[in-house]
Amino acid sequence: MSRGRVLAYTGLTALAVIAIDQLVKAFVRGDLADGGHRDLVGTALRLVHVENDGVAFGRLSGSPWLVALVVGGALVALLAYFATHLDVRGIWLPTGMLIGGAIGNLIDRAARGAVTDYIKLPHWPAFNLADAAITVGVVVLLVVVERDGRRRERASAAASAAERGDGAPGPA
Repeated sequence: MSRGRVLAYTGLTALAVIAIDQLVKAFVRGDLADGGHRDLVGTALRLVHVENDGVAFGRLSGSPWLVALVVGGALVALLAYFATHLDVRGIWLPTGMLIGGAIGNLIDRAARGAVTDYIKLPHWPAFNLADAAITVGVVVLLVVVERDGRRRERASAAASAAERGDGAPGPA
């Protein structure tokens, strides 16, 4: 896939995550009072309205500058990795999810000083689509990077075998 397509798909994925997340957050803020909830599937899945000024599970709550530093550092690291790995098949999907999730939550932090969380499962803190995109994005990124590493190892072994002229992979 061309670099332009990788960048376009990454951007479109990020924009989709941001748009859907922000629309649902606006709906929740307009429909439920802070602290309110509505059962969607009994108590197994609830729509809630929780304002979280921390990061994952409320950590770093009350430390907006530290939160901004952690999120900013993670985004810079992701973008640096992405910029140097545009040739990795499928890299656009997890990168778009991670960027979209981070920006979706940064919009809340900048506009409201806290992130609106709205999905509640039993025995789990409330979260939102941006959080889910970040979590799934990390898992997909690990799969994509691992798959690419294996592909590169196979290509290297095939090139070594071709150099030797025996068609068999060399020692591992």
